[in-house]
Amino acid sequence: MPSIQLLIPDDYQNIGPELAELRQNPGYRCASVGDLSRQPDADAVLAETDALLLIRERTVVDAALLARMPALKLVSQTGKLARNIDVDACTRAGVAVVEGSGSPHAPAELAWLLIMAARRRLEENIASLRTGRWQGPVGHAVRGQTLGILGFGKIGKLVAGYGRAFGMEILVWGSERAREEALALGYRAAASREAFFADADIVTLHQRLLPATAGNVTRADLSAMKPDALLVNTSRAELIAPGALEAALDAGRPGFAALDVFEQEPIYDANHPLLRHPNVLCTPHLGYAEADSYRQYLEIAYRNALRFFEGDASHVLNPEALA
Repeated sequence: MPSIQLLIPDDYQNIGPELAELRQNPGYRCASVGDLSRQPDADAVLAETDALLLIRERTVVDAALLARMPALKLVSQTGKLARNIDVDACTRAGVAVVEGSGSPHAPAELAWLLIMAARRRLEENIASLRTGRWQGPVGHAVRGQTLGILGFGKIGKLVAGYGRAFGMEILVWGSERAREEALALGYRAAASREAFFADADIVTLHQRLLPATAGNVTRADLSAMKPDALLVNTSRAELIAPGALEAALDAGRPGFAALDVFEQEPIYDANHPLLRHPNVLCTPHLGYAEADSYRQYLEIAYRNALRFFEGDASHVLNPEALA
């Protein structure tokens, strides 16, 4: 039996070659490439690929990509199925799609890191020190402040626990289920959406991106925040209405933002408006980009691929592709 060629596309940090777990079976060769849009030999690599192991939602699998991959039989998603995969196009091309799972801990920790770094103005103070000056802008402690959590799933619950440990008051807004669970855990549920944004000193977004949540954080929501409030988004940039955050920041409500996600990724333009904004702390979508998370995500995706090629298609989400 010839070896099966697996490919990890858009592996920006080149993590694939470091994972011995992806080389356990000699019948499967696993390669990585960086940003597909910047790889001069991408077409040659794609043409020989039997299966894609995707890193979250970085790679868009649509009819255009499938046309470049005549040998492709499987797309193995890390984490749950998301909008980056056109399942109908895969089905028409005879390409099976499977999904995996992941851990909420790394994204929750990154959200908390951004909260602490932004509140204490860490980036500016480090930059000050490196330019020969001593202390820079004065930050704020979080103890006693109100942490507003929009979306109360696994990640939101973890961040709430971190906030409680730091002596914060936790305020939750979301679905009826989310508010009931918040109350059961001893947190506050906001009386209204307007009160949620107005009362919180820090708002952190932890909703899934769905048709119902796309653009649901509006300019009016942001304008209701305090002038010294902080907005943190480690979930999806598209949860915020287009242009609303930039306009709200320029108007001074909220006073600061910390962002790990952007409408177009990756960003290579150092003059991107959000990167240059004086009141925004930006990180390059690091929420899940952590060694143990990578290992968990990709090992599951790898095992799902082996399972498929060894004849078990019970986990395929679009069995019509195999007909």
